[in-house]
Amino acid sequence: MSDQDLLKKQVGYAAADRVKSGMIVGLGTGSTTAFAIQAIGERLQSGDLKDVKGIPTSFQAIVLARQYGIPLVGLDEVDHIDIAIDGADEVDPHKNLIKGGGAAHTQEKIVDSLADQFIVVVDGSKLVDKLGSTFLLPVEVLPMAVAPVSRAIEALGGKPTLRMGVRKAGPVVTDQGNLVIDVKFDNIPDPEGLEKTLNNIPGVLENGLFVNVANLILVGEIKDGKAIVREI
Repeated sequence: MSDQDLLKKQVGYAAADRVKSGMIVGLGTGSTTAFAIQAIGERLQSGDLKDVKGIPTSFQAIVLARQYGIPLVGLDEVDHIDIAIDGADEVDPHKNLIKGGGAAHTQEKIVDSLADQFIVVVDGSKLVDKLGSTFLLPVEVLPMAVAPVSRAIEALGGKPTLRMGVRKAGPVVTDQGNLVIDVKFDNIPDPEGLEKTLNNIPGVLENGLFVNVANLILVGEIKDGKAIVREI
């Protein structure tokens, strides 16, 4: 396991430690959150946790939850979510995020926004001074609307690129059957305003700006040669 994977495991397990028996837990998507799902499953199997139900945010989360024995429910079966655990591609000093590297940001935003506490799990490389510094902004779009949405994004000063598949001919397709446009903005001075503006473009389902959603950031870092988890 690489040093980065060790950090991801440590921070994922630290988030899972905050889950208590009887909780309904939003299960995020991505490599760091996968460790949290594993840890929750191990605690259930050992008897340390009981009566925990998970709400998945993607096919990946469904597969992992089933693999580790976490019972799953849908949003129509619950009236609240106690904790959501999810990763991020960028985190700014105000706890605002860019998510969507795994093209699951639409379902993630629904679940994460509904949670009483949304815990973000990242390693130190995901911390940025300004959103958009290191990661393109994902925008989920209905397939028929890719061209007009791209033109509207260009009018806002963004540079859109249709996300293409890896080991697959053609574009990435989301769990909802839509496409993803990755957008480069030279500057995002008003993340909250941009989030709303993008979502008001006809054909856009959701974008990867998560503003005023995160409650706690858990950061895995190396300090004095040791892996630690820092809270923000």
